[in-house]
Amino acid sequence: VCLPIISSGINAEWPLRPGGAVGLWYMGTAEEKGGAYPTVRSKHSLVAKHLTKAKWEKLKDIKTKTSGFTLSKAIACAVQFDNQHCGIYAGDFDSYMDFADVFDPIIREYHGIDENTRHSSDMDVSKIRGNIKPGAPVKSVRIRVGRSFEGFGLSPGITRQQRLDLEKLLASAFTKFSGDLKGNYYPLLGMAESVRQQLVDDHFLFMSGDPNLQVAGMERDWPEGRGIFHNKDKTFLVWVNEEDQTRIISMQKGGDVKAVFERLARGIKAVQQSVKAESGKDFQFHPKFGYIHSCPTNLGTGMRASVHIDLPGWTKEGLPALKKRCEELALQPRGTRGESGGQTGITYDISNKHRLGYSEVQLVQCMIDGVNTLYEEDLKLQKKHNL
Repeated sequence: VCLPIISSGINAEWPLRPGGAVGLWYMGTAEEKGGAYPTVRSKHSLVAKHLTKAKWEKLKDIKTKTSGFTLSKAIACAVQFDNQHCGIYAGDFDSYMDFADVFDPIIREYHGIDENTRHSSDMDVSKIRGNIKPGAPVKSVRIRVGRSFEGFGLSPGITRQQRLDLEKLLASAFTKFSGDLKGNYYPLLGMAESVRQQLVDDHFLFMSGDPNLQVAGMERDWPEGRGIFHNKDKTFLVWVNEEDQTRIISMQKGGDVKAVFERLARGIKAVQQSVKAESGKDFQFHPKFGYIHSCPTNLGTGMRASVHIDLPGWTKEGLPALKKRCEELALQPRGTRGESGGQTGITYDISNKHRLGYSEVQLVQCMIDGVNTLYEEDLKLQKKHNL
């Protein structure tokens, strides 16, 4: 995908210097360097495929209204790195409109949609059929979405003042949560060491230092304006101003996907209603692109519904075979260390593959059905391999 999601379980030292630990800084823009047609180092990226010289000349001098974002800033990762698959980010909602000549074909190719696709949202948990089968060795369930609010830039382009204003709005919204959603907000700026260590131990803390985030402009003014909310039971979290304005997360031990989805639906509604009541601003939603995210790979639901499950039979069968089967089931397998962390042992992170063109209910249903299928097949593979 466009960028490695920062995985949980990072225990590096924090806070790091602004711009992160690996010496990469937000790059100057192409227009500051003469506006020449850029050399895209990620030659196999979607940016390399769909950014023609003619499109560059047409769009290079446009600055978006919300945050003054430019096409050169949008493609910075594809220009600086040679390993991008997508390689482009939006600095605000306007970016998707102003630079549509580049974004639209990338979005269509990545998500496998056509020009007539319309996205619909559905968070009705009563429509979910069944659950993870009893006996399936599922250790935990985690479902996350991203959400962005009207009038604010997205992480790569958001201005310092917009980021601070948004954090203030969200911090106020969190104080209005009730019941099992009630909890505390922890700003990264000025965070006490005891709080920081607890968030690290809980695998809740997101960090600076990701090269993609830095070059894309998402770590400007770090750590100001960022923070983490979680409820008392540590089953509902909101990341503020990381890769997206908000990452809303529901999770718990065991395999009760419906309970996790139900809590997520209530949590999303609580965030939405509270911010709207205070500011009049709602989530950014587009009939074709769904919920707006900084990375076009997350457009649509922005949802990643995942379980950690032991699959000893599939492990013995081999990772290529598991990847092929997951592809058939519209799932993605990962190691439990996150997207770029590799695989250890027999435990896998299995999640929905699609984001755009499917509702949340459809994606959660797909994940439940697919995981149950993998579990049944794993039992047969265990017999096959005499495990």
